[in-house]
Amino acid sequence: MARIMIVSCRKIRDVLCVACMKCFKGIDERAGKFERYKDEPLELVALAECGDCPGLVMPKLALVNTLAKSMGRDYDVVHFGTCVVKATTTAACPIDITDLAEKIKMAFGKEVVIGTHPW
Repeated sequence: MARIMIVSCRKIRDVLCVACMKCFKGIDERAGKFERYKDEPLELVALAECGDCPGLVMPKLALVNTLAKSMGRDYDVVHFGTCVVKATTTAACPIDITDLAEKIKMAFGKEVVIGTHPW
């Protein structure tokens, strides 16, 4: 079973994807970047925002990891939401997703997927 967490953009999440419904639909339909889980069960363990600009993802993930372990709800994969991808490509988001993905892999040993749903 794949156990994931999603990092969303605090500024545009509820503008583009009200209540993260597109991510939940993507998970249910295994659409977009969730297609990789088409042949296995998938559990959304956590949904956290980036920490706002300029992006406090690393300290936020440190807190999520502490809580996840204490609750027995660890996860394997971090997905950057499509909202984060759009913020970095069409808005003034200062996050370098590729660099941040490497930092997450090194610091927390988690796989990172850039993107969620295709909408």
